[in-house]
Amino acid sequence: MLTLAIIGAGPLGRWLAARAAEAGHTVFLEDVMPLNLRHAQEELRQRLGPTTLPLVSFVNTIEDALRTADLAIDCVPDELESKLEIFCLMDRMSPPRTVFATPSTKLSIADLASCTYRPAQCVAILRTAASFTSAEHATSSLLPIATTSKTAEATINLLNEFWTNLGFTPTFELDSAEATLI
Repeated sequence: MLTLAIIGAGPLGRWLAARAAEAGHTVFLEDVMPLNLRHAQEELRQRLGPTTLPLVSFVNTIEDALRTADLAIDCVPDELESKLEIFCLMDRMSPPRTVFATPSTKLSIADLASCTYRPAQCVAILRTAASFTSAEHATSSLLPIATTSKTAEATINLLNEFWTNLGFTPTFELDSAEATLI
């Protein structure tokens, strides 16, 4: 099982934390807004119960969330400035093995990955936050993931294992911005 850092305890972060804990993964859920973290604690306490809740730690700093992460998923707004800031922080504070995944339907993962020291370990999940948590899309098991020409096989294997464990069927495709250059 993996150690997962989730940056952002909004609806998507809470949903991912619950699904990952239910699948047996260790989760560190972080948010800069204490109120978001409190809401996450209340919601997950009700959803997970006493046997699964211990797999989730609620932390106040991104450094605490990332310290032992195998996989880090940011749940910040899908805006370039937010994603760049988070990727830079994650890159500085994560162990070298940590893989980064970001839900994004409009940003190039090739561009974001190029701003890190680990472009081979960066991918985009091609779904919006709302599509993960809405009843309409929650039943769809296909999960498109954008990679780059530098994405490592170990990154793809880790993500395939993680998402399959959560009940999804990941499909990997080259980032559309990079694909147009080839």
